[in-house]
Amino acid sequence: MTTRRLPREDLAAALAARRELGPDYDAAFIETVVDRIEEALDARPAAPAPRRRPRVPRASGDGDHGLLLAVLSMVAAIPLSAIAVVNAGGLGLFLAWSAIVLINIAYNFRPR
Repeated sequence: MTTRRLPREDLAAALAARRELGPDYDAAFIETVVDRIEEALDARPAAPAPRRRPRVPRASGDGDHGLLLAVLSMVAAIPLSAIAVVNAGGLGLFLAWSAIVLINIAYNFRPR
């Protein structure tokens, strides 16, 4: 896409005519140059507006499931803790709870 420019020859000729006519025609010369510049600017295509991502409204039942995940984590933590302590002792209990905590943190800080 090319932009239309004012012809240099036209401006040079207008400036030469202004010199020949003298300072009495300065206002007319300025008006002519301004009109040509405005015409050139009006002829340019408008810049496209930046695109924005449309916001998708949430449905009434499509809420955040953070509370549900927290409750299910606590329900799952009871048998996981028992299994971890029986098989691996304190280290197993620490690993099981670390996994539960990490899952909850990852869910709560996910990009939305």
